[in-house]
Amino acid sequence: MTVKQNIVSATAISLIAFSFVASASSVMAKNLPDDFKSTSPEMAESNINRTLKQFKDERRTVEKNLNNFDDLDFNVYSHQKWDEMDRSHAKHIIVHYPDGTTTHGLQEHLERSKKIFSFAPDTENPIHHVRIGQGRYTAVTGVWRGTFTKPMVLANGKVIQPTGKRFEIEMATIGRWNDEGTMDEEWLFYDDYTFMKQIGLLD
Repeated sequence: MTVKQNIVSATAISLIAFSFVASASSVMAKNLPDDFKSTSPEMAESNINRTLKQFKDERRTVEKNLNNFDDLDFNVYSHQKWDEMDRSHAKHIIVHYPDGTTTHGLQEHLERSKKIFSFAPDTENPIHHVRIGQGRYTAVTGVWRGTFTKPMVLANGKVIQPTGKRFEIEMATIGRWNDEGTMDEEWLFYDDYTFMKQIGLLD
């Protein structure tokens, strides 16, 4: 093999290696939606046949995540401490909303969260009635409330004047947590119809 051939061969190998590393890094960095395999019926036997230490370790992690979520709702969200949201939300978090839409990334989720406070600045999540968890998941139910006292600006630019009416509805949130103690994915549940009715936008 000539010197030129050696150089070409070495360059090709380097490019292939770089492509592989870049591709692997991209896959690792990308946060994919949950495939729910860990909660499938097929996992029942392995979930049951755990050692006492495994159960205790999991419970400690679940309680830690639940306490983190309590702080998120009672303190961070309710007091608009947006610079502290990364304590509970991963940078690449996927959030699913009751209207079927989804945000990708913490920044997009933050922008959507802030919009609620623009027309209902006293919004809060002050209580969790149910707090449960297993493995990487937590689930809480509670109360979401506030008062429509500021103009609401819609995506199309239309402005709805405040009605002064208060909303107080039941909500539920499911979180999927990672090893760093932040959520990779979050599902939010509340009744949009009841919300709109309570603030006076529906009969």
